[in-house]
Amino acid sequence: MHWDGGARRGFGIPSLAIILWQIRRCRGLESFFVALESALRQGMLRSDDRSELVGLLDHEAQSVLALARTDADSGLESLVRFRLRGHGLRIRTQVSVVAVGRVDLMIGGNLIVEVDGRENHEGPSHRHRDLVRDANAAVWGHRTLRFDYAMIIHDWDLVERAILAAVAESS
Repeated sequence: MHWDGGARRGFGIPSLAIILWQIRRCRGLESFFVALESALRQGMLRSDDRSELVGLLDHEAQSVLALARTDADSGLESLVRFRLRGHGLRIRTQVSVVAVGRVDLMIGGNLIVEVDGRENHEGPSHRHRDLVRDANAAVWGHRTLRFDYAMIIHDWDLVERAILAAVAESS
């Protein structure tokens, strides 16, 4: 039983809308957005849950519902998109790039942003694969910026400045 006394479905289990609302109240807008996109990606948020959620949320949280998509492959990707939302950038997620494959984020037409969690990017063989992908991207006129979990979570100012500098340079 959560302290908020929210409505429950059978066996005292809250609906997904209630859980997302609790995340919004307890953990803030960023965590809410990341959890929302995860639920959407996994096909867990039904239309009745979405309707219930809209009724529970404050205006600020309702405004980010329109930003939420189903194509983010990780919470870090969602977080980066969310944090960059005020800059007016065209950000696409999980884009297929010639000679590179699928990339995490494409900003504008040529800036690739890779968000490297530990699972798929740790160890020498993964590092080599990433370097080959980045070199192939450069051959096709793309610039790649690569950030790990620690940078995104603990050094966001640097990540944001690097992305905005790369965008300004390509304009």
